Amino acid sequence: MSHLTFTNSAHLDSMTYAHFMGLPQPADKIQAEYVWIGGSGQDLRSKTKTIDRVPSSPADLPVWNFDGSSTGQAGGSDSEVLLHPVRIFRDPFRGGDNIIVLCECTDPAGKAIATNTRQTSLAVFEKAAGEEPWFGIEQEYTLFEADGLTPLGWPRGGFPGPQGPYYCGAGANSAYGRWIADAHYRACLYAGISISGINAEVMPGQWEYQVGPCEGIDSGDQVWMSRYIMLRVCESFGVNVSFDPKPIPGDWNGAGCHTNYSTKAMREEGGWAAVIAAIEKLGAKHLEHIAVYGEGNDRRLTGQHETAHIGNFSYGVANRGASVRIPRETEANGKGYFEDRRPASNMDPYVVTAKLVETTCL
Repeated sequence: MSHLTFTNSAHLDSMTYAHFMGLPQPADKIQAEYVWIGGSGQDLRSKTKTIDRVPSSPADLPVWNFDGSSTGQAGGSDSEVLLHPVRIFRDPFRGGDNIIVLCECTDPAGKAIATNTRQTSLAVFEKAAGEEPWFGIEQEYTLFEADGLTPLGWPRGGFPGPQGPYYCGAGANSAYGRWIADAHYRACLYAGISISGINAEVMPGQWEYQVGPCEGIDSGDQVWMSRYIMLRVCESFGVNVSFDPKPIPGDWNGAGCHTNYSTKAMREEGGWAAVIAAIEKLGAKHLEHIAVYGEGNDRRLTGQHETAHIGNFSYGVANRGASVRIPRETEANGKGYFEDRRPASNMDPYVVTAKLVETTCL
């Protein structure tokens, strides 16, 4: 056994932690991390349960509960909220047969609580199952120092050089936080998330990863779990991550969650007409979509920094200043997908994906 030094210091030592995590785990004991959306509708919570065997599906896992009065999801006089497992992922933090379990929240009678948007979203996808909706979501995020005020790589109390060298940049003077982006990428791959790429973004300290293509409810499930994994990775590095759509005011890009979308009709030969028809439907309900596309989005959608103004709807080929961008590839092929650039980085992927299908298909 490796030599250990124990001190009275409150400092958390990674080598000491690694020793305990390296202890053999009994073959008949699995750690299941139950994860759920918290009371703000944006935060994520979790706690761990020991189970006796590797489950083959969420149905093999027990329904659990938590104190909803401590998360803003129930009153103190009737505080029990139930956790219903809906999706299993491999645990990239504990490894082995351990798992992370995405859960829906209901009251004791089985009714979805206010922050459980998954059930409503699932009902929409079930109605539109024949449309085969695919989504590719581009999740932007901003890294902050432990103080929660200074973006990673920025001088404390000051500003870096202007935007320009940071987007897809390389080098210590432009790519701030690559270790975190790479660690998250590998952790998501291990967990079974369909993460398809990463890149440094326009504002220094800001990055993006992409999840998809995923069909229907699978998109929301994977994006929420990818956010949880990001929170845990940042926790390990001692930094903070923000999904605020405009974390730094001024001449700096905001953070979005661009949503690439197609249906079976759009992907088939001659699908161009279906692409345009869907976009026109979005334009007719622009304000309905803006209302559910994330909090604080008015600070981001100003008509500057690669955005369309929040009050106007527009679309165009290869136009990153439009509400909806049609890729050159889609135009050339006469079929494909489009990118809704309006969703904020803190959007609820269940709500946004379901709203797209509801507007364009139902």
